[in-house]
Amino acid sequence: MDHEQNQGASLLPLLQLLWLLPHSWAAPEVPTPVWRDGLQNHTFLHTVYCQNGTPSLGLSEAYDEDQLFSFDFSQNSRVPRLPEFADWAKDQGDVSAISFDKEFCQSMIQDIGPQFDGLIPVARGFPVAEVFTMKPLEYGKPNTLVCFISNLFPPTLSVNWQHHSVPVEGVSPTFVSATDGLSFQAFSYLNFTPEPTDLFSCIVTHEIDRYTAIAFWVPKNALPSDLLENVLCGTAFGLGVLGIIVGTVLIIYYRKPCSGD
Repeated sequence: MDHEQNQGASLLPLLQLLWLLPHSWAAPEVPTPVWRDGLQNHTFLHTVYCQNGTPSLGLSEAYDEDQLFSFDFSQNSRVPRLPEFADWAKDQGDVSAISFDKEFCQSMIQDIGPQFDGLIPVARGFPVAEVFTMKPLEYGKPNTLVCFISNLFPPTLSVNWQHHSVPVEGVSPTFVSATDGLSFQAFSYLNFTPEPTDLFSCIVTHEIDRYTAIAFWVPKNALPSDLLENVLCGTAFGLGVLGIIVGTVLIIYYRKPCSGD
């Protein structure tokens, strides 16, 4: 009986904190109007997370699992994942609500986390990495390599790039976002100018268990930009000449008089 009372007492702080959650989270679902049945559903995820790892605190906002923004808590400002989202990031009307979410999450880690240490199974996801170019590949023209990391949980990771096994400097920050399946995904970007002999590698280290995933990128089926232009021009010229020949043959054929018996 004393053991059960101790467990009940340990749960009281958790219940007090959960009471602070917005009541809308527990509101019953409103029936969908009939006229909305034909509409397409979309998902907007506003996710705040904190953990005993790096990063210790994070916020991501995604639309249909495509990340729009992260949040820089040191500057209290949104960080757009792509330049096209910069204007939307200027809206700071919900900074106070984000600050509340931050303090609540950290309180859960500090006050409640130690009481359940070792009692709750810890989930792990082994990250999977793949690398691709943001734009169609053309030698000699600036492009961006994208390292996409999926199946990430918890979101504690470091991402490093190498070119022919030599570390690459000046890599952009890694953007972490949540998915519908209660896991995370991440993006890392590297600006480069592709060459035929390139060999890039994206090295992802999961900091919880030091699991490492490596994805390689080498150019495939690419043409130098000047050669590509010459091929396209040659093809167009060849098609034009072929059209002239076919047209001439048809004109001669139809103008030829029919021979009598």
